[in-house]
Amino acid sequence: MSSQTDNKFKDDQLMKDEFESTYDKVIDSFDAMDLPKDLLRGVYSYGFEKPSAIQQRAIMPLAKGLDIIAQAQSGTGKTATFTIGILSQININLMKCQALIIAPTRELAQQIQKVVTSLGEYLKIKCYACIGGTRVSDDVQNLQNGVHIVVGTPGRVYEMLSRGVITRESVKIFVLDEADEMLSRGFKDQIYEIFRLLPLDIQVGLFSATMTEETLSITHKFMKEPVKILVKKDELTLEGIRQFYVNVGPAEQGKFDVLTDLYETLSITQSVIFCNTRRKVDWLTTKMTEQQFTVSSTHGDQKDRDGILQSFRSGTTRVLITTDLLARGIDVQQVSLVINFDLPLNLENYIHRIGRSGRFGRKGVAINFITQNEQEKIQDLCSHYNTFIQEMPNNISDFL
Repeated sequence: MSSQTDNKFKDDQLMKDEFESTYDKVIDSFDAMDLPKDLLRGVYSYGFEKPSAIQQRAIMPLAKGLDIIAQAQSGTGKTATFTIGILSQININLMKCQALIIAPTRELAQQIQKVVTSLGEYLKIKCYACIGGTRVSDDVQNLQNGVHIVVGTPGRVYEMLSRGVITRESVKIFVLDEADEMLSRGFKDQIYEIFRLLPLDIQVGLFSATMTEETLSITHKFMKEPVKILVKKDELTLEGIRQFYVNVGPAEQGKFDVLTDLYETLSITQSVIFCNTRRKVDWLTTKMTEQQFTVSSTHGDQKDRDGILQSFRSGTTRVLITTDLLARGIDVQQVSLVINFDLPLNLENYIHRIGRSGRFGRKGVAINFITQNEQEKIQDLCSHYNTFIQEMPNNISDFL
């Protein structure tokens, strides 16, 4: 076997090992995807050169009208995957909503809208973000003026559908981003209500970095023999992210002490600090500010979430304290350090949190604070993700 053939075999084997897929076609260039010319121009001007692993597998089945369940690590181009698949099917001359994309938070919906608008620039795509916290009358007016694609949060989208402002007959594609969250607890009933208002033959796409057994088990209720492209569990940990833990001793106060010791290291780069509750976010923000440390914070209760996130994205603030609101899909490209002040309450959220760093192959660091009685939780994370989380060394700044 020649070395070239040998390398090709290794690459194919890697791909097979990484994904469990019911769709075996892998297309390794955008040119070979038979995309509309103006969409291809948008893809290249956005800065893409070669499709990522999930894009090589999932764009085509979506573009062909197949139902799809696709899982890929954070930061691997998941949003662009479903955006390109959707845009390839839009009838530009029909100024009605032809695709609905649902996301769990306003920030993620707005971020997706920007990707759709950028990739669809040469198609002259009209994409509208239909989200809570805005005036319903504005939504009605903008939607009645005509749009091709609506991105939104469940409550507001349901309202527009039930009022008939979004003409349900024209909707051909329905995509759920962060599908495992959307089909669990809080959102599940709302999502079912939306489905009841949509055409029976609608194409459905589910995308997420994690797919729980619960999510996969209920998809048969609204999907038709979906293509499944799933990452094997032991491939889920993000390459390029060094993971550490710090045992702070018996009391929570030790976490605050370690955080203040680390502050100079944090402020060199852009850092996100995760807490499990809104109350803890507010408490930690107050304590840090009292000690003259510059931090900002955001969670679901705040009115100026957009302004705070904008300041963080632009680098005006460098240390952001937040809840899991930010863990899913909020793309802040410069983040290279994530601190779990509290370990996440469920194992799935760990990968969403640490995926804020190391986006698109850049290196990142995740530091987990634990008290003495939480050492076992580090072992649980290691075995769940088949990864290694080591004790934090003294020279942590060398890794940033």
